[in-house]
Amino acid sequence: MLDVKRLRILREVVTQGSFSGAADVLYLSQSAVSQQIATLEREVGMKLVERTRDGTKPTDAGSVLVAHADAAICRLDEAERELKAIAGLEGGEVRIASFPSASATLLTLAVSEFTKKHPKVKLNVADAEPESSLPRLRAGELDVAITFDYPTLPEPEERDLEHTLLLTEAMHVALPIDHPLAGRARVKMSDLSDEDWLSGGCPSSCGLIVSQACRDAGFEPRIGFESDDYHVLQGFIAAGLGVTLLPDLALPTLRKDIVVRPTDPAAPMRRVYAVTRRTRSAATEAMLECLQASGEHFDAATTAKLEAVA
Repeated sequence: MLDVKRLRILREVVTQGSFSGAADVLYLSQSAVSQQIATLEREVGMKLVERTRDGTKPTDAGSVLVAHADAAICRLDEAERELKAIAGLEGGEVRIASFPSASATLLTLAVSEFTKKHPKVKLNVADAEPESSLPRLRAGELDVAITFDYPTLPEPEERDLEHTLLLTEAMHVALPIDHPLAGRARVKMSDLSDEDWLSGGCPSSCGLIVSQACRDAGFEPRIGFESDDYHVLQGFIAAGLGVTLLPDLALPTLRKDIVVRPTDPAAPMRRVYAVTRRTRSAATEAMLECLQASGEHFDAATTAKLEAVA
């Protein structure tokens, strides 16, 4: 493997036409320049420069090597500029995956703010549930995975991943607007023991948490339909096909023909995280800050909205 430093010196010797000229430009001694050229000639096994009356000239081998050195050094200089641009948030890319209800709320606000601040950073965003986004993050295919868990069903700690809490959200029971219990300020879970229940697809934490909340209230739920899409679940509820638990992140798109109420006992909370690898770029760090601000904004807005309804 040829040493890039020696290639730079060779190029400068040929450009300046002398060892002394190259030494001045490179802030080296003339003997140091000579030693480096001699070492490079030993490495390639050929004479690269020769001294003439008109100055130091490249041999045929030297000309070939300088031509390749120009291309290599140019690419390295370009790489350095790109790395500096990424570090300065003047370039680069952040690859994000998020579950749908967070994509429509937290992520939308964060991406809007990030784009205003760092328009030259490319963003790549996709929908993915934690079960698929976390493996992609571990494999280096993503920079940020927005995920969730429940305190009663925590995810195991991983040494190479870092979880940043964005939001702790409440879960509410969702009922058709004409349901007999829809007018109550708070609904007892035990009063819903005879209802058909809807849940996220099993096996998944969204499916498990509905079953757990019902069991904590003393009954086994009768699961009628499963879907990981809250819009689909809301349609089922409006059609009178069952009830379920919805998190705060689903409330901005709540249908007008269903209502949500707090439960007694309180349904489990849900924690929303931005998960990254422990070593991350400046652009990923900046996105993390925007996501944290988005979580704070959403939390305050949701609290105000629920207080107004109450």
